[in-house]
Amino acid sequence: MVLRCSQISRPIPMPMPPLCMRFLIKRTISSSPHLSRRLKQTENEIVQMFRLPNPRGQEAASAVPGAPKHARPARALDERFIRILKIFKWGPDAEKALEVLMLRVDHRLVRQVMETDVDINVKIHFFRWAGKRKNFDHDPSTYLAFIRCLDEAGLVGEMWRTIQEMVRSNCVVTPTELTEIIRILGDAKMVNKAISIFYQIKARKCQPTAQAYNSMIIMLMQEGHHEKVHELFDEMCNEGRCFPDTVTYNALISTFCKLGREDSAMRLFDEMKENRMQPTAKIYTTLMGMFFKSGNVDKALSLFNEMRDQCCVPNVFTYTELIKGLGKAGRAEDACHFFLEMQREGCRPDTVLMNNMINILGKAGRLDDALKLFEEMSTLQCAPNVVTYNTVIKALFESKARVSEVASWFEKMKENGIEPSAFTYSILVDGFCKTNRVEKALLLLEEMDEKGFPPCPAAYCSLIDALGKAKRYEAASELFQELKENCGSSTARVYAVMIKHLGKGGRLNDAIDLFEEMKQLGCSPNVFAYNALMSGMVRVGMVDESLSIFRNMQEQGCVPDINSHNIVLNGLAKVGGPQRAMEMLSNMKNSTIQPDAVSYNTVLGALSRAGMFEEAARLMKEMNAKGFEYDLITYSSILEAIGKIDDEPTDAIR
Repeated sequence: MVLRCSQISRPIPMPMPPLCMRFLIKRTISSSPHLSRRLKQTENEIVQMFRLPNPRGQEAASAVPGAPKHARPARALDERFIRILKIFKWGPDAEKALEVLMLRVDHRLVRQVMETDVDINVKIHFFRWAGKRKNFDHDPSTYLAFIRCLDEAGLVGEMWRTIQEMVRSNCVVTPTELTEIIRILGDAKMVNKAISIFYQIKARKCQPTAQAYNSMIIMLMQEGHHEKVHELFDEMCNEGRCFPDTVTYNALISTFCKLGREDSAMRLFDEMKENRMQPTAKIYTTLMGMFFKSGNVDKALSLFNEMRDQCCVPNVFTYTELIKGLGKAGRAEDACHFFLEMQREGCRPDTVLMNNMINILGKAGRLDDALKLFEEMSTLQCAPNVVTYNTVIKALFESKARVSEVASWFEKMKENGIEPSAFTYSILVDGFCKTNRVEKALLLLEEMDEKGFPPCPAAYCSLIDALGKAKRYEAASELFQELKENCGSSTARVYAVMIKHLGKGGRLNDAIDLFEEMKQLGCSPNVFAYNALMSGMVRVGMVDESLSIFRNMQEQGCVPDINSHNIVLNGLAKVGGPQRAMEMLSNMKNSTIQPDAVSYNTVLGALSRAGMFEEAARLMKEMNAKGFEYDLITYSSILEAIGKIDDEPTDAIR
């Protein structure tokens, strides 16, 4: 039978919910004009506007005979109150809602409000209001909850006032709470205030634990207050109530390692072991890094072996420090050995370690091995990053790879979603300059500018040097001026390069003016700038002036290097004659800067030009004893003049 429309049963119409309830079904928080202004409603009606639908189980529970009328789930009450806070903020409505919802103002409620997602100003007003209630005082838990909120909101001033208020109150601050306050102030870089609070709370008979002292020590270490770290450690030990733990020793050893105080670091390390504490992998790693930095590779390796003997398992950070240190020491084979060993031991390398290995192989001239390791990164679940590609590109340039191959890696980098950094462009500019692709380097400099990178002094320095070598002095000067205009100043290294090429181009006055300019701008000349100026002076025969610059350099605290001495020595040999050159060579032998092959050959040339062949013969024997090579042209001219000088001259020429 076919039913007509009129015969189809219809649901019994239900009464419509109140307007406010229909509105809330659609949106939780409203921007309705009905809620944006204060209505003439009772406090109970305001609360009922935010009534939440109760699950069946909760309705059944509330219907239990004898159950109090206000026995409702705490979660529902909290959510309604939070809704009121979000819309009405803190004020008379929210205050009345507390009474209607029968929420008692206690420490639990204050902590809950602090943990809710409402505006920080609401929390501030509620916290201050609660503190003025009768029979209620904030305790450390409410103060800390409020302090955390202010810290997250970045309200440093209000946070500091609250911490001071907490300390002045009758609250008994425990060592755990003291530790957190120190951590918060340390994160906010308020070191002096943290020290002040530490001693204020300590004076109120709060005995700091090792954890509290550790927080102070770590904060001081991170902010560079190294001497205060040692002072606090002594205080901790002398009080006799709490003793250093592994965290304390780790922080102190790290501090002394950063200061380069090897003896102090090792004394603490030995003290730790005497106190029967097992040094952690982090402590061993830190000490190894210190010894690698000072060039004591054997001591670093000895620590690594001790670590394994003590059953302290090396982690990826330990192997990274080990491999990096061996690479810097030129021991690429040993680095490779430990790289394979760590994998056999089940320690998986990360991207940082892989970058170090690729860098070591590249510098050792093992480009194929470096590229092979790059391909293995995906198998080892190490994602290449911008540093990885920078390392490969640099290795390609150092290995004299084809420019087209370098360019292909640069494109590969971008295709794989790795954004080139300013350092990437700097490597490319420097590499193209060294391979006489100056125009390509200039295009890359423009690309850097288009991408919004700040001017890179290293890239400009490479280009200015390349243009100077090509005797394109005007172009070099324009680029130098461009760098100064974009940066407001320039680095000592760039000034040195510019001064060098002005001197080579016969523009010594411009070089001197530039040297004076850098000093006036507060850019202290470095050894390269001094050398560049002295070299220009020697080039035009101004030897006495170069000697004056040499002395001034030392007076200004800039230590001359071997090139500084050789530049002046070359000038004396050419203008002052062999006697002055021999005198300076003698002075060098008695100083910290010992003569090198260039020094000896410079004086040897002066002696040969003056016909002082006997003196030249003695100097050549001295050179041979020191393992230096003769200058072949000078040596040949002396042989032609006086015949055979050395018993075994052919062995000396290599």
